[in-house]
Amino acid sequence: MGEDKREIKDITDLPGVGPTTAQKLMEAGYTTLEAIAAATPQEVSQATGIPILTAQKIVDAAREALNIDFKTAYDLKIESMNIKKITTGSRNLDELLGGGIETKTITELFGEFGSGKTQICHQLSVNVQLPEDKGGLEGKAVYVDTEGTFRWERIEQMARGVGLDPDEVMKNIYWIRAINSHHQIAIVDKLFTMVKNDNIKLVVVDSVTSHFRAEFPGRENLAMRQQLLNRHLHQLMRLADIFNVAVVITNQVMARPDVFYGDPTQAVGGHVLGHAPGVRVYLKKSRGNKRIARVVDAPHLPEGETVFAITEWGIRDPE
Repeated sequence: MGEDKREIKDITDLPGVGPTTAQKLMEAGYTTLEAIAAATPQEVSQATGIPILTAQKIVDAAREALNIDFKTAYDLKIESMNIKKITTGSRNLDELLGGGIETKTITELFGEFGSGKTQICHQLSVNVQLPEDKGGLEGKAVYVDTEGTFRWERIEQMARGVGLDPDEVMKNIYWIRAINSHHQIAIVDKLFTMVKNDNIKLVVVDSVTSHFRAEFPGRENLAMRQQLLNRHLHQLMRLADIFNVAVVITNQVMARPDVFYGDPTQAVGGHVLGHAPGVRVYLKKSRGNKRIARVVDAPHLPEGETVFAITEWGIRDPE
């Protein structure tokens, strides 16, 4: 930066942001440089009433302040060394995922009811609190619950299973029930401030698609649904990337009657969801407490599958 440019530490330092504009930005949820940098000028303008050209300058300045610009491949290599991993509790599953659930990435767990999606989300909310040498990140979790599937009793069991104080573990998990798709999007907007100011290392959305499916049924609503879902997923991708947190989303499967060979199920959400997550894991039931996990789409992982178990104490390897 040139000598004439002042250092930008928060939104009030941005060019063109006086007290009134700062107030408008904050009321619209743009309380940090990261939140502004992750938005489009159109989004900022619509939410605040600031003219589009001013919004463009504000967004550009926030991105410059955070050094969001071209990088060399070597820079990316150095950044990738900051990626951390959270253990799932099963060595088999960790190995399949290249060492665990990654930060800076969206991991999608999809499968039918009872395939273990929510169980893994509960386990990760506990395990993220473990010390790093035990496979954790010594951080907190946010659990966005769209279907009422969260169970504190299960967290209690899993905390005991890894030797942590259950009450302390529960205090480090922020739970919120998302009422509808717009509320779900608003919650993630709020996380841009919350994650920055608290030691949050994991964000779970269980399930990511249920509200969008219920509110936009039928083919005639498909474009609108996919557009909103696309915005939501990009919002989650930016959250993961900017703050180096792990984002885990769950998704249901629907039957595809046109598939004669192979597995006739696919994740809900169509192409939008297929392109967004960094790692997609298909879960299905096996005998008893065993479940099968298959990596179906991850640019850096070989496709493969493994078996894990859901026990009284949580996610483990099968006996």
